[in-house]
Amino acid sequence: MREHYRRFSHCDRFKIDHKFSFLLLTLITAYLSVIGSPVAAKVESLQVSNQNSTVQIPNLLQQGKLLYDVGQFAQAVKVLQQAITNYRRQGDELGQAVALSNLALAYQQLGRLNEAQQAITDSFNWFKKSPTAQNLGVLAQLLDIQGSIQLELGQTEQALKTWQRAEATYKQLSDQKGMIRSRINQVQAWQVLGFYRRGLTILTELRQQLKSQPYSLMLAVELRSLGDALQLAGDLEQSRQILQQSLEIAQKLHSSVDISAALFSLGNTAQARQDKHRAIAFYQQAAAIAPIPLIKVQAQINQLSLLVNTGQVTAALTLLPQIQTQLTNLPPSQSAIYARIHLAQSLMKLRSSKGNQIPTPQAIAQICATALQHARSLADRRAESFALGTLGSVYEQTQQWSIAQNLTQQALAVIQSINAPDIAYRWHWQLGRLLKRQGDIQGAIAAYDVAVSELQSIRNDLVAVHRDVQFSFKESVEPVYRESVELLLQADPAQPTAQNLDKARQRIEALQLAELDDFFREACLNAKPVLLDKVVDRDNPTTAIIYPIILPQQLQVIVKIPNQPLRHYAINKSQAEIEKILKQIREDILEPDRTEEVQSLSQQVYNWLIKPIDSNLANSGVDTLVFVLDGALRNIPIAALYDGQQYLVEKYAVALSLGLQLIPPKPLAEIKLNILAAGLVKPPSKFQKQFPPLPEIKSEFNLISQTVGSTTQLLDQDFNSKNLEGKVNASNFNVLHLATHGQFSSSAENTFILAADGPINVTQFDTLLRRRDEIRPEALEMLVLSACQTAAGDNRAALGLAGASIRAGARSTLASLWHISDKSTAILIGEFYRELAKTKVTKAQALRRAQLTLLKNYPNYSRPGYWAPYVLVGNWL
Repeated sequence: MREHYRRFSHCDRFKIDHKFSFLLLTLITAYLSVIGSPVAAKVESLQVSNQNSTVQIPNLLQQGKLLYDVGQFAQAVKVLQQAITNYRRQGDELGQAVALSNLALAYQQLGRLNEAQQAITDSFNWFKKSPTAQNLGVLAQLLDIQGSIQLELGQTEQALKTWQRAEATYKQLSDQKGMIRSRINQVQAWQVLGFYRRGLTILTELRQQLKSQPYSLMLAVELRSLGDALQLAGDLEQSRQILQQSLEIAQKLHSSVDISAALFSLGNTAQARQDKHRAIAFYQQAAAIAPIPLIKVQAQINQLSLLVNTGQVTAALTLLPQIQTQLTNLPPSQSAIYARIHLAQSLMKLRSSKGNQIPTPQAIAQICATALQHARSLADRRAESFALGTLGSVYEQTQQWSIAQNLTQQALAVIQSINAPDIAYRWHWQLGRLLKRQGDIQGAIAAYDVAVSELQSIRNDLVAVHRDVQFSFKESVEPVYRESVELLLQADPAQPTAQNLDKARQRIEALQLAELDDFFREACLNAKPVLLDKVVDRDNPTTAIIYPIILPQQLQVIVKIPNQPLRHYAINKSQAEIEKILKQIREDILEPDRTEEVQSLSQQVYNWLIKPIDSNLANSGVDTLVFVLDGALRNIPIAALYDGQQYLVEKYAVALSLGLQLIPPKPLAEIKLNILAAGLVKPPSKFQKQFPPLPEIKSEFNLISQTVGSTTQLLDQDFNSKNLEGKVNASNFNVLHLATHGQFSSSAENTFILAADGPINVTQFDTLLRRRDEIRPEALEMLVLSACQTAAGDNRAALGLAGASIRAGARSTLASLWHISDKSTAILIGEFYRELAKTKVTKAQALRRAQLTLLKNYPNYSRPGYWAPYVLVGNWL
């Protein structure tokens, strides 16, 4: 399980959870049968026997199931081992196979994956002896279990093949429900492998299949599993709709267990949508009607976590006694252990509040100690490591560094016995913090290096696991990179070593990549990067790369000048001071009477980023600056930085990069431009209050046609999603120019471009362009978004813009940070294409010249608010 990445969920990752699917022999057939639902197994009274049994034996499988259902996995293992012995004495090979498969499930829950693998292998060995058609049902379910174990072992491709084989077997049996379960499992495997779109396609097909099924509790469960899967895939509206259907079926069939489970999942989806008020309401409803104490307390802990995160301290403290009482009454189980750990983590956050009722560190430590005791009694190594590490976090919070370090090292020692990098990275990160606090900087750097390495190793998996909104990434991933960079740059106060500088800049690039993965919920960039150093040293020696890194108390800047070693300087400004100035620039630059104030503030930023290397840049013949921006710096137009006399764009061409060139750079000047241009003058009626008309689009298109010549156009009603897809697939173009409103935000769900038939979401847009890549070998050289904007104040919005370009397979994107007068846009875009087509300069230089045209030749558009927001992201050549 991945509790540290997520709120409580009934389904681990988003597969049908075999861990709650226990297998029992039936009276009338030699087939295995799944008892109960994937979410909450229902115990049924079954007598274990089959036609080969001549002696009645205790129903050990049923006992094992009961123990398994309440999370007592170690006890279940003992009972199942006894069952295997009894079946062996009777010569009942089918009974052995069933017990072994269930034993594999129990071992899997305990994190004893090698033993789980051996048990399922032994079970398969029985099947090989009796590969009859009658035993196909046995085979199908053994394959289900084997796939889940393979996935846990990191053997994702094998797991996918195993589940595909299971689906084929279920198809032979005409078992529709089995096929659905196997396909949902395959979605998980595709997601871990990084194939988001393929997984989403399967989910869409499954939804259609489920529509034709009659109402039943199994349908409610399957819909709930599908809704959870869609939530994890990032399709939150579809998730909400599916879960609502599951809830309605459960209500009609009066199943309180399934009603509470559906409400619980709806709470998780509402939380993912950042609708925290509604999420709290769902959790309250789920807890109020839950007939199972564990589900009740899990819902209440999720509710308390949200109350803490939203600052509702009084409400959280009111709820706390109920949770504590219920936890005390729960028997030891894996779920109860994680309930305590999750509660302890929320209470540690609550410690930052004031009040007499806030739990003491001793009280929180006792919750962790109880979890640790139960984990050891159940022989659950993952849970034991989690409890030890969380207890270490409590001591870290109370600044008892040596005790915290000892507990953290114990947590790491425990986790070494199982394959769990998803846990290990947290404790290496924690160890790094503790070593830093105790002055062991080199030891801390080494610990952070391991933590980052562990994160990289589970990159795909990180995207697929269930996450808390603004918790998993902002609190459990991003700080690892930032704190690591801070250590590397401050390890030697005089001057960081060349090795540390290079490592720091690679870390900040890796952070941006991780942010993109988080944005799209997919490990989306897997191509081998081309080092930017090689590009500027060999192919484009007039370009310098600047990496500004915002740390809590300093702005650190790393600079790469062609054919020179990395250099570095630090500005003693806090993050709060920097962000205040950047926010003011973004607000003032749009006001016509604030030009002097903008210049004054922009000069401060110029002094931070450029002034220390002014002479070096001039002496090196640099004419282009490529910025790998961090945080709030992405919200301001770098071209408008001011040195007291000139704007930066008057001296240099400016481009932005993620620091990762995924396609070998190639100058656009060497290629003939062939443009597909789509534009929308008047927004659809639903969006006319939000977005104004763009009457100058026709003029913009005319200027492009006059300059470039080879242009295919879709205008107004012709610019709809269907026509765009058709032209994208049929036209031989290398530039896609979209003159329409659009928005980029930190949420992929709220990032879109507007067509005549409504918004095209960024993931839909990505899918549309990827289809083109499948049928056409040539890359999309450039994506131009001439009327889009990024969400103001959103530090990840510009990153999403860059990601949309890269995900679309485009070498670069030209877009705007905010919407500008469409008349000035038409002039600038026309000049940009004229420079590209006629003078054969780089894209960055073409943009610079177009911006200077507005600045110098059009007095009405000379303010930075008109020309500065255009940014070139990606390949600047």
